[in-house]
Amino acid sequence: MRILIIEDERPAAEALREFLLSRGDQAEVAESGAQGIEKFNQDSFDVVLLDWKLPDMIGDEVFRELKRINPLALVIFITAFAMVERAVKVLKEGAFYYMTKPIELDQLDHLLKEAEEKINLRREVEVLREVLGEKYTFENFVAKSKKMQEVLSLAVRAASSNATILITGESGTGKERIARIIHHASPRSKGPFIAVNLAAIPETLIESELFGAERGAYTGADRSRPGKFELASGGTLFLDEISEIPPAIQVKLLRVLQERELQRLGSSRTIRVDVRIISATNKNLQELVEKGEFRSDLYYRLNVIEIKLPPLRERREEIPELVGLFIKKFSAYNGKEIKGITREALDALMKYSFPGNIRELENMIERAVILTRGQYIGLEDLPPHIFHKKPGGGSLQERLHQEERRIIREALEESGWNQSEAARRLGISESTLRYRMKILGLNKSKKGRSA
Repeated sequence: MRILIIEDERPAAEALREFLLSRGDQAEVAESGAQGIEKFNQDSFDVVLLDWKLPDMIGDEVFRELKRINPLALVIFITAFAMVERAVKVLKEGAFYYMTKPIELDQLDHLLKEAEEKINLRREVEVLREVLGEKYTFENFVAKSKKMQEVLSLAVRAASSNATILITGESGTGKERIARIIHHASPRSKGPFIAVNLAAIPETLIESELFGAERGAYTGADRSRPGKFELASGGTLFLDEISEIPPAIQVKLLRVLQERELQRLGSSRTIRVDVRIISATNKNLQELVEKGEFRSDLYYRLNVIEIKLPPLRERREEIPELVGLFIKKFSAYNGKEIKGITREALDALMKYSFPGNIRELENMIERAVILTRGQYIGLEDLPPHIFHKKPGGGSLQERLHQEERRIIREALEESGWNQSEAARRLGISESTLRYRMKILGLNKSKKGRSA
């Protein structure tokens, strides 16, 4: 890694530089905040070791300037014990970590390894973006959390192979989206991507859907037709809800995976297929294997590479960005101009567990965009169960406050948050309006709080 040391004490700076060189890093030293900013602006560095107390500037001032130049900069503060409280504060602003003097080299080594891992994940995600290019819309895929960056890192490495991939995770986490990303980043991207939801196909039709059927193979088969394997040849076949495949079909699927050939229903002719299999499930296939409900040999064939998608409650930091994307999407679709979401509404979403994951969040925002009367989605636009209430539930006072909040917020928005004008429209005094705003938690700072 390339590391910039901003430290005015020359012996300390040289000791750090020697240690970094021994690790195989490249290291440069700046002896003031201004010199450090200049070097950082002129060259590319992965990590900055920043002393808090410099002769010309305070560390947080330098930090904010570095972040302005490059928001992805990983900054580790070096501070005296007395400054720890201030150092902790900048962690909330995006600093990577802080260390107190004297520096423990083992701890620094550990932090740098963590930083390197984060940088590698970030680079692999960027590689995936470059590989996809214009072939696939990547911009609406949110991966801010470390867990999702690890998912994309694994996708980058898996995409270039022909190995079968099993994507696991709860319903609504985006398993098909990951499968499509892998396909479009693979050498098979020019071939077809065929998705099959096995849970949506009647059991009696799964065999013909997958492997095709000849004319007269079953009642109603008035012509020969290829199955999904043939249609996906040269590309990728995505088998969603793989746990729902019947035992008799599991045997035939295993043969196709092993031999890369199949026979249509009602035919003895062998057809060669060249297809990459990605399957997905929201169930624990290992448990099904132990219960005898899923073939172990098929499970191991499908699970050469497993990608586990975390639920939304384990990557809550992505909720604000997802909310913003969905507001933009459904505002355009419904011909409405929704500018964002209030802080209190976003706070409620951040605290909700989302058993339906991203799909549930998307449905909530679509509903809110359609129902809201203002330019910002508020608490009253979200489903009642977000607050652990049944529709129409809660005390009369709570329901009254919710309706009052909606009416007052609508008046404020229509008057451009001019309280005198809003009070006039509501037919109340301005002092009464201010009092009710305070009671209901409405204030001007929330009007533009969007996600």
